[in-house]
Parts: sequence; structure tokens; C-alpha cells
Amino acid sequence: MNDLRAERLQVMLSPEELAAIDDFRFKHRMPTRAAAVRELLRFGLTAAGVDAVVGVKSSSFGVLGRGPDGHTQGDPESGTGG
Repeated sequence: MNDLRAERLQVMLSPEELAAIDDFRFKHRMPTRAAAVRELLRFGLTAAGVDAVVGVKSSSFGVLGRGPDGHTQGDPESGTGG
């Protein structure tokens, strides 16, 4: 697996949502649903004003810090990671 794609995300979709993703995928000749979803996420992030640069980790945009043991929630009073 590509090191930049080391985390898995599971999403439940309605039949209509899945059909919309498949329509987008086939219209744009994308090889997989995952590729189509990644492209749609990039479009959405860009529209929301988030710089969705290739190689930027999602943890850069979150409210959770990432420590050696995975995600840890910061201390809201001190502003430090936990």
C-alpha cells in the first residue's frame, strides 16, 4: 500500500449517493470508486477553502494531535497535546 494512503476510511452510503459516485467515476473514466471518492473529496476541500495539496496529511487539519501512540486529544485548558 502507498505510504501516503496508510489509513482506511469506511463510509456508509445510500444507493443514490453510490450511484452519483459511480456516475462521476464513469463519466471521468476513473479506475476505481476509491479514486473517484478521493477526487470528490479534493474538490470539496478546495471549495471549502482548504488547501488539499497532495502529500498533506489529514492530521494537519484536525483538532486532535498525533502522538507516537496514534491520535490523542489535546488538553483544552493548556493547549497541549495529551
